Amino acid sequence: MPLSLPRRTAAQIALRVRRAGGDVFTARRLILALKTAVAAAVAWFFAPLVPFADADYSYYAPLGVLVSMYPTVADSARAGIQSLIGLACGIAVGFGGLAIVASGAPGIVAVGVVVLAGVAVGGIRALGMGRDWVALAGLFVLLLSKNDPDGFSSSYLATMAFGVLVGVVANYVLVPPLYLQSARDRLSELRAAVVTALDRAADAVAKGEPDRGALVEDGEALAELSIAVSADVDEASRSERANIRARGVGGVHDENAHRWWGLERATYLARDMLDVLGQQDCLDERHGDPELLAAAMRSVAEQLATPPGDPETTARTDAAWRAIDEYAASLPAADEAADEHDQPGLWLAATLGRMTDVSRRVSAALV
Repeated sequence: MPLSLPRRTAAQIALRVRRAGGDVFTARRLILALKTAVAAAVAWFFAPLVPFADADYSYYAPLGVLVSMYPTVADSARAGIQSLIGLACGIAVGFGGLAIVASGAPGIVAVGVVVLAGVAVGGIRALGMGRDWVALAGLFVLLLSKNDPDGFSSSYLATMAFGVLVGVVANYVLVPPLYLQSARDRLSELRAAVVTALDRAADAVAKGEPDRGALVEDGEALAELSIAVSADVDEASRSERANIRARGVGGVHDENAHRWWGLERATYLARDMLDVLGQQDCLDERHGDPELLAAAMRSVAEQLATPPGDPETTARTDAAWRAIDEYAASLPAADEAADEHDQPGLWLAATLGRMTDVSRRVSAALV
């Protein structure tokens, strides 16, 4: 397949922009920010009405919203509950610090003990998001409770719990996030990146002089993008839970699952291929005919670039197998190799075949 410069440039620019800016200007982030702002304002306004809480501590309600507002409803509920458990543990640690002060010990000793115990208890992995709140809550109780530790602690926990509740409800009611389409787009981005990397490598192979620096750079970019896409696909799956907008989207979920299964393997194989090619300053007889290898790589790239359900899928898959067979025929026979354990050409042909088969299986599953 001829090298497509616009496609390569677009993929590189998109990756660089994502690295630099993250999700700051994406619609999903702006919607989350708006929902958080609304929920925080509502929580602060109604916090004085929370039972068992002093109205003077209403400012903890917006904080409860912040600790519970996550991109998915399920994550919001989990983070909120974990944070409240962490706060409860921290309050207990804070009361221990107050007991130390009451016994006549210097305040500096109590602060040290509370921080020590809070950080140690925060090592409990089951606390999840609440781990960081243990030491903080302990210090708040020790330093801010003044002469009413019971009132402060109950107000602190009750007001935070109210804020968490408001945050979870707001995330559920106000445009509950559903990231299946976003994950689909990210999978297409990863597919384009794999195809571009194969195209670039094919150009270098055709010249017989692989550019190690470029191959390493492309391999690292694929690894980074693959990790990011994996997180996005997982987040999309979590966004379906307890989401009223998730009804009737099972087809998109299944499509994403199949595509990620194939792209995860194709990315790994492509990175391995780039690594093998980059280990040589130039290709020799062990690698077979460079032109045929380049042609096979481009044909496999074209097959990978074919979206699910495309009518050309079968024809391009057959073309990829033919190109691989032609390249394999140019390789030296196994009994003619100087070192039977050093036959990179056979490995390259097998890897191209594996990529083609993975893509074929994904296409078949999505028909």
